[in-house]
Amino acid sequence: MLPGGRGVRAAAGAVAFGLLVSACDGPKAADPPKRERAVDAIAGERGDARALWARWGLKPLRPAPAPPAVKPLRLTRRDVKVFNHVPTGDRVVFITIDDGAEKDPKFVRMLEDLRVPVSIFLTDDAIRPHYAYFQPIQKLGNAVQNHTLNHPVMTGLGLDGQKRQICGAQRILKQRYGVSPTLFRPPFGLWNSLTKQAAASCGVHGIVLWRASMQINDMQYDDPARKLHPGDVLLAHFRGPKELKGRTMTHMFGRMLMRIRRQGFSVARLEDYVQTP
Repeated sequence: MLPGGRGVRAAAGAVAFGLLVSACDGPKAADPPKRERAVDAIAGERGDARALWARWGLKPLRPAPAPPAVKPLRLTRRDVKVFNHVPTGDRVVFITIDDGAEKDPKFVRMLEDLRVPVSIFLTDDAIRPHYAYFQPIQKLGNAVQNHTLNHPVMTGLGLDGQKRQICGAQRILKQRYGVSPTLFRPPFGLWNSLTKQAAASCGVHGIVLWRASMQINDMQYDDPARKLHPGDVLLAHFRGPKELKGRTMTHMFGRMLMRIRRQGFSVARLEDYVQTP
């Protein structure tokens, strides 16, 4: 583990002060201009980030751009849109994590350290009775979205059955996390026209699919060239050693970030690019 950012900044400040006194060969130098102090602060923050990422055996991703002033994907109340990417020229991708079966406390600490935004699509059967596990993830600014009550194949249900799944999950997620989801992920990515009708009646405005999914050490891509593209939605799951062949959630997520970094992308918050009514 690398030393903490506070110690690094203190040491760097002491060295810089010594150099200033030596160069001037006189009394204490005046405070640097505001612009120089701002540069020093940014450098310190970047050093802290490198140390935090190094704790997990990772190198930082390139910083994501500021959220767009006008969100490029607009959803409406009348017609629920199905999408697996956002039309943007920014070199960003969006991480979505499904289900909620694995509740590894180390993954929460990983998100707290790395501050990588994610959208979590939760299934009630998977998260009950441990609703509290996901609250620290939400407090980091990550949106809680809908993934049904008990993960059925939606296309095997009629309209009423699909409404029960989506509306039922809406009510529970609102009760537990204080917000009504605006996006829905159908289990297995399977949906039909009734899914759109049910989602609209439950207050959901978008059905989110994906263009690449994380397995254990690598991704599966829709693109035969095995490449990510600006605005791609990526899929992962809350999984543990049983599903990951002995690997952990943090291992899987770390490998996902490595793949994103190697292709020169940042991770942005999906909800910052999607305009809901």
